[in-house]
Amino acid sequence: MSRLFDPTGHEPLVGLDWDESHARDAIAAICGDAEAAFDRRRLWPLHPLDDEPGTPADGIMRGLYCGAAGMLHGLLRLVDAGVWESSLDGGAIAERLHDDAVRSPDEPGAGGSLLAGTSGILLVAHRLAPSAANADAIAGAIAANVERPSNELLLGAPGTMLAARAMHERTGERRFCDLWRASARTLLARQDSDGLWTQDLYGDRMRYLGAAHGFAGNVLALHSAAEWLDDAPAVEARAIATARATALMRGALANWPPLDIGSRSGAAPRVQWCHGAAGIVTSLAALGQYDEPHGALLAAGGELIWHAGPISENPGLCHGTAGNGFAFLALFDRTGDERWLHRARKFAMHALQQVARLRTATARGRYTLFTGDIGAALLAAACIAGDAAFPGIRDL
Repeated sequence: MSRLFDPTGHEPLVGLDWDESHARDAIAAICGDAEAAFDRRRLWPLHPLDDEPGTPADGIMRGLYCGAAGMLHGLLRLVDAGVWESSLDGGAIAERLHDDAVRSPDEPGAGGSLLAGTSGILLVAHRLAPSAANADAIAGAIAANVERPSNELLLGAPGTMLAARAMHERTGERRFCDLWRASARTLLARQDSDGLWTQDLYGDRMRYLGAAHGFAGNVLALHSAAEWLDDAPAVEARAIATARATALMRGALANWPPLDIGSRSGAAPRVQWCHGAAGIVTSLAALGQYDEPHGALLAAGGELIWHAGPISENPGLCHGTAGNGFAFLALFDRTGDERWLHRARKFAMHALQQVARLRTATARGRYTLFTGDIGAALLAAACIAGDAAFPGIRDL
């Protein structure tokens, strides 16, 4: 593969210096717009760019990735960060989300999954209105997802492992530890000899490397409770070796292709959280704290993200500028090097500017956690506090 990334997918970084006061004002504008757009019956309006195959016929999205649960989660994190005071009745919304989630998941085939199915919705509802019934429903959703063949974060057991870890921290109940371990045993039994996994997604069998659908997301899930693994050092060592073996290096820059075979279309690798260096760095930054080659590889990934620049016309988390900015925060958290915080703040200012520009151009906001405007607000808030936890993944 001749290119590490496609420059046409990126845009020049705006020359705005970090300004905390401006960032706080922009966060408030994003949150205020989001709360003004909320409808008690239809929740948040669906953006045309988020209307994909599998969208419910009524257009009402409830999930963590693209729906009301994700918006509530993002707003709650901003409230906790002290940068927003919400006017929404979160408890009432959570009660409705719980009832809807138990009745039917957002996406056909999403089941109990974290990002598209019931467990993510129920986690947000439990945070706002905890109950034994809610905890039981979450445990049932996690249990139903243990054997799912997708072997990835968005739909599979790795996502519900994060839910199990979060529920154990909230409740201290042993059953959530047991569910995490059952999921981990199944996931590790399916791991290929080279450290990757085969994903069975929507009828296709492929081996993805990235955070949303592949190797990096699985490793993040396994590392989320490494103390519960029988042989955690070996699992970590294999992950570090696999990251090194699959990296594409050009001098001081590193990126990762979407698949073990590169790309089905022959296109250059992406530079996003879902596929490419940003997701790899974010997912693996906590591994090998004293492994200098691993640290150098992650830094090369960070340099590639900086070199590529913000993602064109997209301020979001999954495949946008804000998601890439969280990779810099992960490197800052790992190293303490202020250079990475400076770069995260540059990307935050750019993402906030993208939100304002796109809202002016389209006369509307985009209201989802992973693809919408709130991702830029979350990166900016994280830059104020130096908080590296990726929204909807590490802050459950």
